[in-house]
Amino acid sequence: MDAGKEKEHLLALKVMRLTKPTLVCSSLSLSCDSERDLPLQSFSDVMSTDLSVIPSMQHFSLGQLLVLPQNFGNIFLGETFSSYISIHNDSKQTCREISIKADLQTSSQRLTLSGVNAPLATELQPDCSIDEVIHHEVKELGTHILVCAISYVNVSGEKMYFRKFFKFHVLKPLDVKTKFYHTESDDVYLEAQIQNITPGPIYLEPVPLEPSPLYSVKHFTPTLHKDDGGSCTDSAESLCLNPLDVRQYLYCLTPRTDSCTDVRLLKGVTNIGKLDILWKTNMAEKGRLQTSPLQRVAPGSGDVKLTVEHISQAVPVQTAFQITLKVTNCCEQRTMDLQLTTINNMATGLLWTGLSGRSLGKLESGASLTLSLSLIAIRTGLLTVTGLRLTDTFLKRTYEHDELSQVFVYSDNNKDEEDILDT
Repeated sequence: MDAGKEKEHLLALKVMRLTKPTLVCSSLSLSCDSERDLPLQSFSDVMSTDLSVIPSMQHFSLGQLLVLPQNFGNIFLGETFSSYISIHNDSKQTCREISIKADLQTSSQRLTLSGVNAPLATELQPDCSIDEVIHHEVKELGTHILVCAISYVNVSGEKMYFRKFFKFHVLKPLDVKTKFYHTESDDVYLEAQIQNITPGPIYLEPVPLEPSPLYSVKHFTPTLHKDDGGSCTDSAESLCLNPLDVRQYLYCLTPRTDSCTDVRLLKGVTNIGKLDILWKTNMAEKGRLQTSPLQRVAPGSGDVKLTVEHISQAVPVQTAFQITLKVTNCCEQRTMDLQLTTINNMATGLLWTGLSGRSLGKLESGASLTLSLSLIAIRTGLLTVTGLRLTDTFLKRTYEHDELSQVFVYSDNNKDEEDILDT
């Protein structure tokens, strides 16, 4: 892949990747009954003389020796690519004004890793070399080409130049899947599943979610799922992720009240934030991945949004209790004149008390108001709060709100329930 014939040049270029060694894995261990099987102690004797086998752990395919890299190896996205560049003078002549330029060509850009206008050395004697180490954090998948260009001046004053190309592929180390769960309030739950798709184990650091300025975040304890379908609870100290294992994370994002007073900012497509993933290999080589900004499509709430701010979890039968609601005008640049109507249905077991059809007044665009209403339960069980209607008197449009919340109704003092409407 030389631009010119290498034998015509006085200098030789060698490029090697710098990687850490790996552990020697011993061959498949064999065992037998030393009293009844024919091999007797033969297998054990062979394993005990193997230098790569860990003493007292002969039946585990795990070695205690290190082996130097035998090939270029795999490069994964987020790792740091390190390369050793050596320029050696193979001739009997002295070369002057030696310079090298190393560029990394990807599918989208060309990066300069080494090389300036000034030469590396004013001259290079025979059988001498110039060495340089370059580092680059890989941030793109696909094919990468390392282009090394060498220029120098020979003894006759002629300026010489040649290039070499080194191609390698960057692979994907992790598979990240995300899913959003929406609640009645503006809180959002984000589930992230991170799977190790490398051929070896990796060690994950805690995975933080960097929220956007619109949200604050709360982390929950992750769970480790095995590739055979089983699962087990994983502690914060146990970070090892074997090949094909999946680590699961859960985050709760709450809108910031200081910057999100206008609910219109949360409508449509919203930037939630991004995950920052750090890991290490079994030889402590570091890698880092940062996802692109996660986009959440907010569910449509229409012109009016009604949420439950407070309700008791359990109430006694035939006793009035309060429910606090929040009404928000989600229209853009339109003021609403709202009227509240309550509809009672005997089948639900809950009856609204108080005046129905009352006016709530005008509500500006993006503004909210809080309501406190009263209900009474006529039977026991887990009952659903339903039957609220909001009418915009300007447009004569009615918004129906059912299944707002649930409440558990129990019998007080073990008395039989009664129908309060019977006469």
